[in-house]
Amino acid sequence: MAEEKNDAIETAEEPAAAETTETKKEDTKDEPKEEKKVKMSKNVEKIIEAIETMTVLEMADLVKALEDKFGVTAAAPVAMAAMPAAAAEAAEEKTEFDVVLAETGEKKFQVVKVIRQVTDLGLKEAKDLVDNPGQVVKKEVSKAEAEEVKKKLEEAGAKVELK
Repeated sequence: MAEEKNDAIETAEEPAAAETTETKKEDTKDEPKEEKKVKMSKNVEKIIEAIETMTVLEMADLVKALEDKFGVTAAAPVAMAAMPAAAAEAAEEKTEFDVVLAETGEKKFQVVKVIRQVTDLGLKEAKDLVDNPGQVVKKEVSKAEAEEVKKKLEEAGAKVELK
């Protein structure tokens, strides 16, 4: 470990003119293969050589050590792309609604009749529901059915909310 630090210090003290080059082959459709030169310092070259000789487990340990040392994470960009998809699933349109009687209005008798039509409630239960607004008229119904019940109750003079 101490030798590695000394090597790093020695190479860091070398002038910038001591940079080496590595060649990469670049594929193009029309032209024959050309070699592209990338300039790297000796430090970078030594690190790459060390990584080339590592096993996968050693590389995983290296990543964990770097994350701990510098307080960063090596999360893949793919994970970030998956997050909006998960958020979209959570924000999907609601499929079941509760029809809530907010206010009865002036025509209580008409509202009682509509409530009896759209539910299986008797006269007394429907009247109690109309006398105590804020209660659920129909629970967990489809959007179409909830809209239909809302329309009927509003025609009778009541104010209705879908939750």
